[in-house]
Amino acid sequence: MNFQFAHYNYNVKNLETSIQFYEKALGLKEVRRKEAKDGSFILVYLGDGKTGFQLELTWLRDWEKDHYDLGDNEIHLAFTTDNMEEAHRKHEEMNCICYENPKMGIYFISDPDGYWIEIVPEK
Repeated sequence: MNFQFAHYNYNVKNLETSIQFYEKALGLKEVRRKEAKDGSFILVYLGDGKTGFQLELTWLRDWEKDHYDLGDNEIHLAFTTDNMEEAHRKHEEMNCICYENPKMGIYFISDPDGYWIEIVPEK
């Protein structure tokens, strides 16, 4: 038996805002979309164009709360970059850096729904 990563899901309040954030912040592009016939949900899968891993953004029409409860937000995605200085500058300009750990050489950005994404140097 063999298992491979396929995708990871984040539920989002505003699908277009989230898609724009992930494209601008991380260069992710929409690779496929699934829409419910009754309009109750839309799933958008984003990819980096290099790996097969995808981020699934789920929009739910009937979500009535004003935010998702993310708890302590200890669960997160991580992205590597070949240029930490340039990435940090870009995310600083976007005002989306939410936590930095200079001793470890990492930082986190926060998406429009408050999900944290770790940025680490390429090894």
